[in-house]
Amino acid sequence: MSENTDQTTHDTAGHDPARPAAAAPDTRGGEALRPHAEDTFADELKALAAADDRPRPERWRLSPWAVATYLLGGTLADGTVITPKYVGPRRIVEVGVTTLATDRALLLLGVPGTAKTWVSEHLAAAVSGDSTLLVQGTAGTPEEAIRYGWNYAQLLAHGPSRDALVPSPVMRAMAHGMTARVEELTRIPADVQDTLITVLSEKTLPIPELGQEVQAVRGFNLIATANDRDRGVNELSSALRRRFNTVVLPLPATPDEEVDIVSRRVGQIGRSLDLPPAPEGLDEIRRVVTVFRELRDGLTTDGRTKLKSPSGTLSTAEAISVVTNGLALATHFGDGVLRSGDVAAGILGAVVRDPAADRVIWQEYLETVVRERDGWKDFYRACREVSA
Repeated sequence: MSENTDQTTHDTAGHDPARPAAAAPDTRGGEALRPHAEDTFADELKALAAADDRPRPERWRLSPWAVATYLLGGTLADGTVITPKYVGPRRIVEVGVTTLATDRALLLLGVPGTAKTWVSEHLAAAVSGDSTLLVQGTAGTPEEAIRYGWNYAQLLAHGPSRDALVPSPVMRAMAHGMTARVEELTRIPADVQDTLITVLSEKTLPIPELGQEVQAVRGFNLIATANDRDRGVNELSSALRRRFNTVVLPLPATPDEEVDIVSRRVGQIGRSLDLPPAPEGLDEIRRVVTVFRELRDGLTTDGRTKLKSPSGTLSTAEAISVVTNGLALATHFGDGVLRSGDVAAGILGAVVRDPAADRVIWQEYLETVVRERDGWKDFYRACREVSA
């Protein structure tokens, strides 16, 4: 990494090819359906910055301690309550934050639904104040999405030039000492993944067409997320994997922890959709979580009955989706109280991904476990009705 933090590029023509990111449209007045983390929690970030008297790495908005507090929650000396963004082992967050303060990139690894994207966004928001320098990985992600592209009208009219260059989010983060994000890294083709090797090892991005390079300034780092469970996954090369410090995000350790996560997220999503709070729905949330955990683990909560697991992941994220949809049903087509009938169809859709094999597993679970469970008669009837 360059010692001269103001020297962002080495340019034979004397120009900086990495232009600052364009200002995003101001949607803070409530127009955005899903505001960025730095907008949603702007007050908390401001309070943390004001109270934070610990050393901060160069160009960080907060100290590592304050970043961890922002993610895990706490109460500041002035009484400001910082809401938890991630419910899980503290050490995992501390390792992730510490990694970003070094020259190693951070890889958040885990099965689908373990909050990898959520943690990535909040880390970038707390460290750089901007979570939008994002590359979304897909099977069709081109090399240009990670390196740079061209404005072809300018390119044809004037040839390769600074004005014709379109910097990627990674290039902009390098030039301005910010945090870039790459989502679903293992979905990106292997040859495109390896574009990151030079960026992460040499902290530079060559632009041979212009005889220039972008050198990362202090404060730059990269967070990638990946999982190895879904179809269409491309293994990371050993050369690329060595450039990352890998942190594995686990599934929630206990049912109570998972219920808490689902309740918090449903509440946040519900407020953004103008759905009323559903305090009476906690029992249904606990039922959804219990069903998902038992089928995911292949064992009932009491440990007495072994179960077959369906083909889906039945993640915490899917539980949040099922409950949110159920709350919308209760609000718009019911009396506003979340009941078994509101979540039954969502559970069926999450469990039965393979119509042949998964339906048999679901029916067996209903008849051998749900039917015999005390206090679950209404849930059993609702699930039977949508499964018929």
